[in-house]
Amino acid sequence: MFEKILIANRGEIACRVIRTARRMGIKTVAVYSDADRNALHVEMADEAVHIGPAPSAQSYLQVERIVEACRKTGAQAVHPGYGFLSEKREFQEALAAAGIAFIGPDAHAIAAMGDKIESKKLAKQAGVSTVPGYLGVIADDGEAVTIARDIGYPVMIKASAGGGGKGMRVAWNDEEAREGFRSAQNEARSSFADDRVFIEKYIQQPRHIEIQVLADGQGTTLYLGERECSIQRRHQKVIEEAPSPFLDEATRKAMGEQAVALARAVDYKSAGTVEFIVDAERNFYFLEMNTRLQVEHPVTELVTGLDLVELMIRVAAGERLTLRQEEVRLNGWAIEARVYAEDPFRNFLPSTGRLTRYSPPSDDPNVRVDTGVYEGGEISMFYDPMIAKLCTWGPTRNEATARMRAALDQYYIRGVSHNIPFLASLMANPRFVEGRLTTNFIAEEYPNGFRAADLPPKDPAVLVAVAAAVHRTVVERELRISGQMPGHRARLRQDWVVVVNDDRHVVTVQGEGDGCTVTLDGKAHTVRGEWRPGQPLFRGTVDGEPVSLQIDRVGLHYRLFHGGAQALVKVLSPLVAKYDALMPVKAPPDLSKYLLSPMPGLLVSLAVSEGQEVKAGEVLAVVEAMKMENILRAPQDGVIAKIHAEAGNSLAVDQKIVEFA
Repeated sequence: MFEKILIANRGEIACRVIRTARRMGIKTVAVYSDADRNALHVEMADEAVHIGPAPSAQSYLQVERIVEACRKTGAQAVHPGYGFLSEKREFQEALAAAGIAFIGPDAHAIAAMGDKIESKKLAKQAGVSTVPGYLGVIADDGEAVTIARDIGYPVMIKASAGGGGKGMRVAWNDEEAREGFRSAQNEARSSFADDRVFIEKYIQQPRHIEIQVLADGQGTTLYLGERECSIQRRHQKVIEEAPSPFLDEATRKAMGEQAVALARAVDYKSAGTVEFIVDAERNFYFLEMNTRLQVEHPVTELVTGLDLVELMIRVAAGERLTLRQEEVRLNGWAIEARVYAEDPFRNFLPSTGRLTRYSPPSDDPNVRVDTGVYEGGEISMFYDPMIAKLCTWGPTRNEATARMRAALDQYYIRGVSHNIPFLASLMANPRFVEGRLTTNFIAEEYPNGFRAADLPPKDPAVLVAVAAAVHRTVVERELRISGQMPGHRARLRQDWVVVVNDDRHVVTVQGEGDGCTVTLDGKAHTVRGEWRPGQPLFRGTVDGEPVSLQIDRVGLHYRLFHGGAQALVKVLSPLVAKYDALMPVKAPPDLSKYLLSPMPGLLVSLAVSEGQEVKAGEVLAVVEAMKMENILRAPQDGVIAKIHAEAGNSLAVDQKIVEFA
């Protein structure tokens, strides 16, 4: 067994590998860029080596620097995690040349599966079901139309070297096939320096289901069940679960055996994933093979009881797998939600900044949080904005889902925007609850993007009852203040008015033991909990049902977060409530004459000057964040009155860029 390994990655996956290595008694080496000098994975590792500036192209993608870090520290093996260099054959070859073990497959398997066209040819030869299509070189858009007609519309046009949804188009007719071929080819050329594209049948009502495989390179290749990854936004996975609510045992076995056949065809060694597209009739077709550990591997670990990282390390060290296929058992259900620093109410724009408060759910053994951040740490603009992978396990899918809802309620994050409201909405969506999933789920359920109206409806009685109980606890504490004048001591009243988002509720509150009874509209609600002033989370019960709410004190208000939604609440005496109702509403400032930065980022360019006339749709500025360029256009015809920012400036969210006359 290795004595020391280096993790050629960052963030949550680096931390996750370090945890397993530590349990195995293996020392670890972290690598870090300028931006990650104070990152969690650097703190967790036994040693850390600086490898370059913040941009990944100058640090985490530098093969020579990572090989040199291995030599410098004496690391005998490298775990690549996912992303970065994990599927680069050149990296595996460079390590092999230096006598360093790669905790993953050999270079020939990486190369064979890394090319979408070649991998489909190999899959077909191995007897794996493939989507009807044309894998040869396509000369021009005219030939693309001919091929598309032969296959039958609709068709999918894909870049051979593609990934992450780039270089991918759906065509329903000749015109769309012609345009789709040209745009997919151009995008492939600019993104991957490889303009080859292929065409295949577009599967309608598709599910994305993948099979986890594990091989020791010494004769044993296993499949460890499947993962349902159909809930995606812009071809990026959002929710994953194991097993799939759609597969039956026969389909699972057939998919698993084909995945194993493909792995054997390329002499696969280590953990890998074979991805399939599955239609409404459970016909399945090979999509691609990922020759690395997947982001969503925890759900497989939770239902199989296996540590995939440990098994990868043992295989790389030359050990044989002792597990047999018939010994693989799927126990219960697991769900993973990807928690990102992004604002779902602003079209999921990435959010950067410092985590001023960070407290993940931690007291349930059936909840797992894989993260690479900590309170006070920073979400950098240079890398993927993932905060954590939140995973829950339950004996049934319903119980795993219920635990996920509770865990999302308890996940306390402040300082950056996050997508927990969106995840909570997904968990409560009737289609998700029923398991009626396709890769079009988000596009169909949220056709206009995500809005506050998409959040699951909440019983106002729960918010009112908890707010009243919380306020009673605050007042009780305030009554203990010393120095009160005799005869003028404040008293604990029972009648209150609770104002929730401008809706008024008259309540009475009576304390009893560790809780109280809140009477609202003639109905008594029993609230139990051990909340104390200053605590960010109320955990207790309302009428015997478990409830978790996040609580922030904002001046005279309480801001309550529950089920993904937030409510601004005031608890007032009847007299104060009477005067509060007479207060004028302050109108928000008119910001329509400003172009505001929709996110924190870098102002890459400014295309206008003061006094210039602009037309609706004209490009005004480009803001870059999280490696993405966002083009800002004029909302209407007008004249530029004032410039508030210059190219090269770092912008905060809603910072003024341009002012219109």
